[in-house]
Amino acid sequence: MLERFKLDHMRDEFGGSLSGGQRKLLEMARALMVEPEMVMLDEPMAGVNPALKQSLLQHVKGLKDEGRTVLFVEHDMDMVHEIADWVVVMAEGQIIAEGPPSFIGANQAVIDAYLGAHQNTDLGVGA
Repeated sequence: MLERFKLDHMRDEFGGSLSGGQRKLLEMARALMVEPEMVMLDEPMAGVNPALKQSLLQHVKGLKDEGRTVLFVEHDMDMVHEIADWVVVMAEGQIIAEGPPSFIGANQAVIDAYLGAHQNTDLGVGA
């Protein structure tokens, strides 16, 4: 697993000495040690630099390619569109939309809840 996640050079280090991104890779490696059919990830891209995001993205895609189910909570919509087959959007503890990523991005309830009801409105600044 350390080789798969390119952490083999850190083999003798304590987990606490790893960077935040390396810790996320280690968490994923630990989860896969038991060869699960389903992997659940909580904001795997949060607080990770752009280069490592790409690495994590490829690892998550690899899980899908292996036939594993991946369930994740993520606020980075670019990553959601890149990875997800099906999206469930919640606001205030209620499901407000679900469907393929392309449907979610155009859903007015999602836009209102997360971008503001007037996000595409010309506010006439200076008018």
